[in-house]
Amino acid sequence: MRVRDWMTENIVTLSENDSAIKLMQLFKEHQIRRIPIVKNGKLVGIVTDRDIKSITSPKAFSMDMYEFYYIISNLKVKDIMTANPIYVHPDDDIEKATILMLENKISGLPVVDENEKLIGIITQTDILKAFVSISGAFLESYKVMLLIHSLEDFNKLLSIFNESKIPISSLHNFICWKEEDCLNEHCKRPVIIKFFSKNEEFVEDLKNKLYSNFEVIFFKKS
Repeated sequence: MRVRDWMTENIVTLSENDSAIKLMQLFKEHQIRRIPIVKNGKLVGIVTDRDIKSITSPKAFSMDMYEFYYIISNLKVKDIMTANPIYVHPDDDIEKATILMLENKISGLPVVDENEKLIGIITQTDILKAFVSISGAFLESYKVMLLIHSLEDFNKLLSIFNESKIPISSLHNFICWKEEDCLNEHCKRPVIIKFFSKNEEFVEDLKNKLYSNFEVIFFKKS
């Protein structure tokens, strides 16, 4: 999976010379945790909610409220941002983005193209969605139980799933792997398969093939 498939493209940005007041307003208005800072479209920095918290307490400056608000009103984004932040490219693997976040203890990464132009951002939430999609949690879940007679039958079963373009999520079988122990039709063993799919046409095709080639005990949504 690529970063480009899961990143957010339409993001809030600011320039180095924007005011800290405007910065804080955008954080509040959009309920976001980070804002990339750009210059002529290129990434030059990033401000996170941690940075905002570090400057929004008068105690941080050891001064009274009037002095504090005076300082804040004169701060620029460039005074707060982290310059030259870590980033990823759109064609990087999701795994690379995950490792960078874990190693650097951050929860989001800007995404830039080959010219260092900012084109999006990817966060921990985006990565969680990506990995959940792999698990099939958002797909229809099916379970099928059938009987097979031999190792040849078992290989045929796997081939049918492969031809139907439906990956097997889990498989439990109780077949005799020694051919000499499974040479007659009375030696049938159950196989239980779980799979996910949102393509009803593929599922129906798979169902027909299984019923045509095996003794199916049940085929149902789970």
